[in-house]
Amino acid sequence: MCGRFAITLPHDAMARAFGAQPANDLPQGPRYNICPTQSVACVTSRAGNRQLAALRWGFLPDWYKTETAGPLLINARAETLASKPAFAQAARMRRGLIPATGFYEWTQDSAGNRLPWYIYPKRAEMLAFAAIWQIWEQGEKRLTTCAIVTCAANADVVQIHHRMPVILAPEDWALWLGEAGHGAARLMRPAPPDALAAHRVHPRVNSNRAEGAALIAPLGATP
Repeated sequence: MCGRFAITLPHDAMARAFGAQPANDLPQGPRYNICPTQSVACVTSRAGNRQLAALRWGFLPDWYKTETAGPLLINARAETLASKPAFAQAARMRRGLIPATGFYEWTQDSAGNRLPWYIYPKRAEMLAFAAIWQIWEQGEKRLTTCAIVTCAANADVVQIHHRMPVILAPEDWALWLGEAGHGAARLMRPAPPDALAAHRVHPRVNSNRAEGAALIAPLGATP
C-alpha cells in the first residue's frame, strides 16, 4: 500500500516535467508527510491537455452520501482495479499521475513498535505514481478525489512491505493518461529492480502532524 509520501519539488518544476499547466489551487510545498484526505498534486489529461491540479487523496465512489459513508479508499489494487465497482469506470476513463519524491512504509520490531522507512528513487529526482480520479458530488458539495494504484512490491521494497505504488516511467505517462491509445493495463507492474533505495527514518513521521525535511533524513542523521 501507500499511506504517506513526500513531494519536495516546486510546482513549476513538476509542471515542466509533465508538460502540464499548473492550477492555482495547488498545495504549498515542500511537503514531507502527505497524509490521506489531504490535497495532493495530480496530473490529468483531457483531449491531450495536461493539468497539474489539487485533488483530495481518498477516492469517493458515486454512492457515498458523505465523505465518511464507507472505507477510506486511498489505494486501489492493480489486480482488481478493472473489476471493482468503485474503481472500474475511473480505471477506463480517468487515470492520473501523482508526483512524489519518496514514500513511507513501516516494519515492526519484536515489541510491535512501528518502524518507518523512507523509499525514494536511486537515479531520478521524482517518481510518478499511477492514480485514478473521480468527481464526487452530493448536493452543493463537489470534490475531485483520487487513489494511488498499488501492486506487489519489487525486490527493493519487499523486505519492508509486500505492496508498493505503481511507478510509471516517463515513456509510459502518455499511455497511462489515455493519450496514446489502449493498453494501460500492462503498465500496472512493479518497478524494475534496483530503481529504489530506502533507509530508516525517525518515528516522529508516525504522527500525521509532523512536517519538515528532518522526516526524510536517515535515522542516524536525525537530530
